[in-house]
Amino acid sequence: MIEQLANFEQLSELGDREKSALRFAEVMTRDAHRISDEQFSELRGFFQEGEIVELAAVIGLFNYFNRFNDALRMEPTRPGER
Repeated sequence: MIEQLANFEQLSELGDREKSALRFAEVMTRDAHRISDEQFSELRGFFQEGEIVELAAVIGLFNYFNRFNDALRMEPTRPGER
């Protein structure tokens, strides 16, 4: 499923709640200024306010990790490698 996340909207294994979170992650990652009132309304249909804050924190944290690693040209390690 991870390999297919680029096309998450078509994944039948994901429910509307998960797709809403992934849409939020995608917009927040690409351009956080584009998050609309409609998107927040959709999120509120599936998540409580604290959960939305947690989603934003996790998305932001992983965006930070990715930018940090990219800037330092770090390559991910595979399980068992050092």
